[in-house]
Amino acid sequence: MFTGIVKAKGTISAIEHRGGDVRMTVTAAELPWSDYEAGDSICVSGVCLTAVKLLADGFETDVSVESLDVTTLKQLRQGDAVNLEPALRVGDALGGHLVSGHVDGIGVVISRADDARSIRMAFEVPAELARYIAKKGSVCVDGVSLTINEVSGNTFSLNIIPHTAEVTTMGDYADGTAVNIEVDLLARYIERMLGNDANRLSIDFLREHGYA
Repeated sequence: MFTGIVKAKGTISAIEHRGGDVRMTVTAAELPWSDYEAGDSICVSGVCLTAVKLLADGFETDVSVESLDVTTLKQLRQGDAVNLEPALRVGDALGGHLVSGHVDGIGVVISRADDARSIRMAFEVPAELARYIAKKGSVCVDGVSLTINEVSGNTFSLNIIPHTAEVTTMGDYADGTAVNIEVDLLARYIERMLGNDANRLSIDFLREHGYA
């Protein structure tokens, strides 16, 4: 599990194609790589990957065909920047929201504008994800935990504060940038419990199942 609080911007140092899938090398001087081990999970721009080999300044990871097909990792090239977050450990602060690193779909930046010192961005997501996106709810964009400002149809908007723009890849987004989207875990579990009967949703129902 992760929290959507990026710990460092990394760089794709090498990409090696191996029989249809890919071995990637990711480096980032800011992280204490001696604290991690082979087999640890690391979130790379919203995608949970396994470190198969630790280096002095990063790690190597294998990216499966499935991960390449359903995420933006297939678009990465040597030298590209990525957001990095090692997996949570017992006692770590939960500064964002619970994130699994399992991408639900790919969204696209449809607008970017200055909003005082922040950047106001709007994203379009696949129709099947739109029902999980709620005003003032949480969403994970390329591994970054964010709060949604407004929702309209298949689009949502949010503000990127200067700190987030500086320490993540979001400061470089432009119209047309593809991003990995993970919707809030609670929204998916509530839908599963409800099945097709949306009329069952009530405060009593949520209390009964531990959500209120």
